[in-house]
Amino acid sequence: MKVSITGAAGRMGKRIVCLSHEHKEVEVAGAVEAPGHPAVGTDVGECAGIGNIGVPIVDDVRTALNECDVLIDFSTPKSSVSNVLESAKLNKAIVVGTTGFNTDQKTQVLQVGSSTRCLVAPNMSMGVNLLFTLVEKAAEALGDAYHVEIVEAHHALKKDAPSGTANKLAQVVADALHRDLESAAVYGREGIVGERKPEEIGVFAVRGGDIVGEHQVMFVTNGERLELTHRAHSRDAFARGAVQAALWLVSQPEGLYDMQDVLGFKAGK
Repeated sequence: MKVSITGAAGRMGKRIVCLSHEHKEVEVAGAVEAPGHPAVGTDVGECAGIGNIGVPIVDDVRTALNECDVLIDFSTPKSSVSNVLESAKLNKAIVVGTTGFNTDQKTQVLQVGSSTRCLVAPNMSMGVNLLFTLVEKAAEALGDAYHVEIVEAHHALKKDAPSGTANKLAQVVADALHRDLESAAVYGREGIVGERKPEEIGVFAVRGGDIVGEHQVMFVTNGERLELTHRAHSRDAFARGAVQAALWLVSQPEGLYDMQDVLGFKAGK
C-alpha cells in the first residue's frame, strides 16, 4: 500500500513516516507540508531521521495524492477540509487525524468524506479507543447518580483546547446519558459559579512541557469515585494506529469510518 502523509515534517508526521517505512506492507510514496515551510523540497526520510528514501516533501497535496492509495492527514483544520475535498475528487482514501475543527469545518469533512473512503478519528491509539468504549459502558451503568468530569493534559505546543479526544469523551458521555452536550458541557470553572448542576459534564485542559497526552474521566458520587485514565508515553501509539487505519481503509467501500470500525469495537462487530 502506498501512503502519502500531510504535515510530514511535524511531530506526528515524522513518526508516521518512520513507522510506515518500517512496515513491510507500506510504502511512503508522498509527503506534504504547507507552502513556505522550510522542509519543502527536502527528502522526507532525511527530515524524519531515517535517511534518504527518495521522496521529496512537496507543497501541493494533489501531487502527493497522485502517488498514493491512501492519504494520512495530520495538518490543520483548514488544510484537512481541502485535503478531504481533493481526495474525494481523485477517489482516494483518506485518514484524518487532525483535531480542532469548528462546527462548519467538521460538517464539510463529513459531507465530502462520505463520497470517498474517509476515516476521521480524534485519536488513533487502541488504548484510547478502548477508553471510549469503557467510558460509554460506565456512563450507562452509573447513570445520573454520578457526576462526570474530564481532564486532559498535553504539551505546551498544542494549539487546540480541549483536545479532540476530550471532546469525543464528552460526547460519548452525553450520548450515553441522553444529554445535549452543547448545554451540558462546562469548559473550566472560575469565580462564584454556584453549586454544580447534576447534568454538567466538566471538561478541563492542562498544557505544559512535553506531555504527549493524558485523559482522565472521573465518575463521582457521594462516598466514591471511579476513574478511567489513559496516558500516552510516545506518539508512536497514535502513528501506529494511523498506519493500521490506512491499511484497513484502503479495501473498504465508500463511506465514513472511525477507529472503532478498524478495531471492531462497535456493537455487533
